[in-house]
Amino acid sequence: MSYSIGLAGRVKPVAASLALTVMWLLQSAPPVNAADAPRAREPLTVDAFSVVKVIVKAVPDARSRNSLGGDREGTGIVIDSSGLILTIGYLVQEAESVVVAAADGRAVPASVIAYDFSSGFGLLRAVKPPSVKPIAFGDSATVPEREPVLIVGFDGVAPAFVVSRRPFAGYWEYLLDEAIYTAPATVNWQGAALINKEGKLLGVGSLVVGDALGGKGQVPGNLFVPIDLLKPILGDLISQGRTASKPRPWLGVSTQDLQGKLIVTRVSPDSPADQAGIANGDIIVGIRGEQVKGHTDFYRKLWASGDAGAEVVLDVLKGTEIKKLEVHSMDREKYLRQRPTY
Repeated sequence: MSYSIGLAGRVKPVAASLALTVMWLLQSAPPVNAADAPRAREPLTVDAFSVVKVIVKAVPDARSRNSLGGDREGTGIVIDSSGLILTIGYLVQEAESVVVAAADGRAVPASVIAYDFSSGFGLLRAVKPPSVKPIAFGDSATVPEREPVLIVGFDGVAPAFVVSRRPFAGYWEYLLDEAIYTAPATVNWQGAALINKEGKLLGVGSLVVGDALGGKGQVPGNLFVPIDLLKPILGDLISQGRTASKPRPWLGVSTQDLQGKLIVTRVSPDSPADQAGIANGDIIVGIRGEQVKGHTDFYRKLWASGDAGAEVVLDVLKGTEIKKLEVHSMDREKYLRQRPTY
């Protein structure tokens, strides 16, 4: 099954000739070694890039159902010959069932073996390995800006450019010290593979963003979690289902950064923040007596408070009064619903 390459737009700040680059990408798409050279001239297929479709049904009472839905679809990336599949973790959060399907239409069940909340990676194990060649890992730390890349989802292939590399702070208590941003934007980015001209994996698709260039202008694009974050933790995720690091304290608040002050936009029901009395519209101005200066500063101070379960004192503006609220943090994984076992 072959797929056409569609262009999702043009990014003038990073390229003068997108058409010439697309031609180059087509000529140098994986595999690129001499033995596989004839295959590189065949029509590009999703199978050639080691990806599969991931179909997820969440447990009926999933806490993430309102934000992520009960039925989810995205991309998985085959990373070994035993059926190990890498994806973005939120796709498989609170999964009751997971099915993976190659481009030939063959679908097999898979199980969730890990979800790393710090990086955002999810790992699956198919009961039968897909008939897809695994992809090799690249070196995401050395990818320069303006580098041409391919974004490969279960439904097709799209060319893009790396347009920036910088930290990312999510409103849901999530922080990457450095993320990879690409443009033009593409659809079905969830779990998509970011691939370099050598055919190696650079990152896993996480989000669509409106500011891929950062402070250089409002250009839509996509955010990828760098593959280098997976390398030191992959062994632990496979053997233990989580990293060796102790879980971070989690509060259960979503916030909007307004000039360094964090306005609470959502409180997860029955979360530590909910139990401490934090509500929508409150403003978090400090933690442990120290002023908060935006998402990144807040998360780093929160995680420096101790491991999951630590008591965290927040300075919260409620109306016109600043109150000190003690929040008994928890491990985020324990908050989520688990697939029932019999």
